[in-house]
This record gives sequence, C-alpha cells and structure tokens, in this order.
Amino acid sequence: MLDDRVRAVLDRLEREDADERARGLPAAERARQVEPTTGRFLFSLVAPQADCEVLEIGGSRGYSTIWIAAGVRHLGGRVLSLEQDPRKTTAWRANLAEAGLDGCADLIEGDAHETLPAIDDVFDLVFLDAEKDDYEQLFELARTKLEPGALIVADNVLSHSHTLGAYSRARQADATLESVTVPLDRGLELSVVLR
Repeated sequence: MLDDRVRAVLDRLEREDADERARGLPAAERARQVEPTTGRFLFSLVAPQADCEVLEIGGSRGYSTIWIAAGVRHLGGRVLSLEQDPRKTTAWRANLAEAGLDGCADLIEGDAHETLPAIDDVFDLVFLDAEKDDYEQLFELARTKLEPGALIVADNVLSHSHTLGAYSRARQADATLESVTVPLDRGLELSVVLR
C-alpha cells in the first residue's frame, strides 16, 4: 500500500516534474508523468484485484509504475513496464527500489514495438502512456496479451484529442470492447475486453 517510503518517492517525483515544467524543459527531457489523481485512479483499479498482472507501456521514470505497483502489492500481482529511454530506465530502477517496490515490478528496456511481441504473458490491465502516434499499433500488439475481462487504460486522449480522438473512436466502435472516455486529468480511454 502507500506506506511512508512510497509516499516520499511519489512526493519527490511530483516536485521534480513541477520543476521541469516550470523551467520549460522540452517534453522529451521531462518525466512526462501522469497527474497524481490519475496515479490514484490507477491504484484504485488494481488494488482490489488478487494476483493482478499489469502491463505498462511507457514507464518513464516510474511514477505511474509506483502507483500501480503499490496497488498490486496489496493482494498480489506484478507490473511489467516497458521503456526505451536509457536515462529514464536508470531512474525507473532507482525510484522503484527507493520506494521498496522493485520486488513487484519488472522493466523491459527497448522499443515496445519490438519487445511487446516477445512477451509471453497474459495481463489483466494494460496502461498505455507512450508516444501518441504509436497508440494504435501498440494497442493492437497489447490486445493479443488480453483475455475477456481485461482492461486497457490509455492516457492523454483529451489533451491530445487531435491525435488520439481517432484512437477513442476506434475503441468505442469495436464490438469486442466496451469503451468509455473518462474526463480525468488529461483524459483516459477505458476499454474492457468483452471477447
């Protein structure tokens, strides 16, 4: 759960993110992490589930991973995070270890287009928070790792509606899914696999 160790790392990462934004760092150099309310939302999705297996596409420095890992630690489970930026993967490992959550989260380094097809697991939840132009292809790759009842959560669908509006419309038109846009923070598309 959210013990003092976890909270301390989350607080530090929130301060670092705010500082990077205030200094006007280019997006590629920032953590680009989710809002704290989105983190709490992800925690609330996984914490009630026993043995919850989560795939995170776009782990950055581990802020959202920490929220998810703290949730799955409650009733068992794990997070498998994918990240390709070597500077961010180093920070991811340090942050998860500092939070005491490295035992329930793993990281695969590299381009998700290449690493995802090689993963031979089935997941209960996928959190998609990668480059916006890649969402459609990454969704298709992740979809093969899901069974009925699994949930896909895609971030930034409202803040980047010019790019991701088509993603949301495609999910909502797919008869094998039940999908809804949740206007939380930058916008989340929640898609439940029906078949």
